[in-house]
Amino acid sequence: MSQNLNPDTPNLALIADTVLQDRYRIVRQLGRGGMGAVYEAVDQRLGITVALKETLSAEESMRKQFEREARLLAGMQHPALPRVSDHFVEGNRAFLVMQFIGGVDLAKIISQQPGPFPRDQVIAWADQLLDALIYLHSRDRQVIHRDIKPHNLKLTATGQIALLDFGLAKAQPADPSVTASHAFFGYTRHYAPLEQIQDQRTDPRSDIYALGAILYELATGRMPFGHPKTLSALRKRLYLDPVPPSAIVTGIPDWLQEIILRCLEVDARDRYASAAQVAFDLANPAQVAITERGTRRTRSGWWTVLRRRMRARRFEPAPCPPPRTPTGPVPVVLVAIDGTQPDEALYGALREAARRVVAAVDECRIACMTAVPPAAQLSAEDSATGRHIKYLVNLRRWAKPLNLPEDRLTYHVLEAEKPAAALLDYARMNEVDQILIGASRSGAATRLFPGVSVQVVAEAPCSVTVVRPRAED
Repeated sequence: MSQNLNPDTPNLALIADTVLQDRYRIVRQLGRGGMGAVYEAVDQRLGITVALKETLSAEESMRKQFEREARLLAGMQHPALPRVSDHFVEGNRAFLVMQFIGGVDLAKIISQQPGPFPRDQVIAWADQLLDALIYLHSRDRQVIHRDIKPHNLKLTATGQIALLDFGLAKAQPADPSVTASHAFFGYTRHYAPLEQIQDQRTDPRSDIYALGAILYELATGRMPFGHPKTLSALRKRLYLDPVPPSAIVTGIPDWLQEIILRCLEVDARDRYASAAQVAFDLANPAQVAITERGTRRTRSGWWTVLRRRMRARRFEPAPCPPPRTPTGPVPVVLVAIDGTQPDEALYGALREAARRVVAAVDECRIACMTAVPPAAQLSAEDSATGRHIKYLVNLRRWAKPLNLPEDRLTYHVLEAEKPAAALLDYARMNEVDQILIGASRSGAATRLFPGVSVQVVAEAPCSVTVVRPRAED
């Protein structure tokens, strides 16, 4: 059956068995909103199910935006993103042909869930979404989604998260000296940051705010700032902070509250600078630098709120500054430190080598690591926990003179019979970019047990710098 697509009625819903382009047969309408409609269809040429997305606006600006969305998605390949295979206009109606992703959107799951979700589930979903954001934000032409919300997240039958609807997305200019023009003005008020609501320049931290709002909702069963309907209500977040998640749900750890509330900071400069940093903290709770955000148990008092409200009257969000960190993966430098045989001269040489790397590689992350024998080899008077804490304290003491922010330092005490193998495994799994390791010295054992530096140099998946102290006069 072929339906006449009247150019004067572009908003007329397509009925089942309508065929477009002599190829795509409509099965059913999946969803419809103010901006567009989505249909399930069959590609009769290839015999596969596809999704057809239609824009419901005849305005030229919206048509151009729709075509831009098609070009944006066509160049992407990621498991959490739908693939686009075609874009066409028929009867003054514009369509995208996309990969059909079955499943249920997260908004529907939330509406059926009485209360907060289990923490492990929240983190698993966040990890998948962050992987997609890292991919988008690290492209040559950085892509900002700008409309991350539960309605645009679909949970597939295999438990995977898919990120949909790039209608508000924008790609940054390839030339960073060119200022990006504002994309079509739009947002979802519960999940959009203030800079987007006031039509200011957006960057990856705008998507991170939306992620924080979703994490808050999943972890607590509430929205962080309620359900504002007016601009004045939206601006209340300037002086009213969210109820701390741990005050709503007993058992939410400080590290998770720290991550959520940092994502939700009104000033973009106070949020995480990249999705990669959020993903790292979620994967390494013990390394999260907990501030006052993470330990809050109540909202701010009336006097603090009053002072904030007075300042808010004159507040206008400045355009978001360029992110402090690169939008691609943050370089990781692993410093191997032997805590079993303290050597202050070598510690100082490793610290100087780390300073040189930090000066040369902007915003790199320093992973301080030591390897210790397995707990089974401990003497009766020692405990595994006590030993672990002792070496963590030593690593922090070594790193303190570097004067780096806590979110750029991590500390790792690995139990291993073969320290070189443990170090190499860590480097491979965490995509380490460079290893700094101490050299053997005359009259002293090789750092990190005999033979380790030689094996690391021979087998490392990255560059290795072998460090030794300057010869004494």
